[in-house]
Amino acid sequence: MMDSRVLYTLLIAIFAVERLWEVRLSLANARRALAEGGKEYGKGHYPVMVVLHTLFLIACPLEVWLLDRGFTPWPGWLMLAVSLLTQGLRYWVITTLGWRWNTRVIIVPGLPLVAAGPFRWLRHPNYVAVCLELLALPLVHGAWMTALVFTVANALLLRVRIGVENRALGYSDAQAGG
Repeated sequence: MMDSRVLYTLLIAIFAVERLWEVRLSLANARRALAEGGKEYGKGHYPVMVVLHTLFLIACPLEVWLLDRGFTPWPGWLMLAVSLLTQGLRYWVITTLGWRWNTRVIIVPGLPLVAAGPFRWLRHPNYVAVCLELLALPLVHGAWMTALVFTVANALLLRVRIGVENRALGYSDAQAGG
């Protein structure tokens, strides 16, 4: 039987390949948004976000291998299910936004806010998916330190990111929740 750490590393590799696909789609969508007259906001925090997400995908298997984290079925399978559900939410967001989805904050003047799909209930559903993923994916194989460190780092980054996005979308502080 294959070592569970190898299987976990393959799972992370699958998530990494999926992220590369997202980056490619994001670049194409960002080019279109800019061509449609879009304006980018928050360029300063974007490289930090890229580094954070890249290091996350490295840290997950690294902790498992270096600290010999084992797979525990009950939390492992539950966290795998949560991780897969986050992908469903992410694709729902991508599908709902269409060409307007990208990993940057680019606002095309004159376009109405999207109020369909998960945006009917959540202002930032993709960030919910990211938060859950950063918590759940490491816990699939007991990498609790990675889950803790990257969840906290992401929360700090999202405070900046969501503020930038809310201001770019024209939400008042009261509408933005503070």
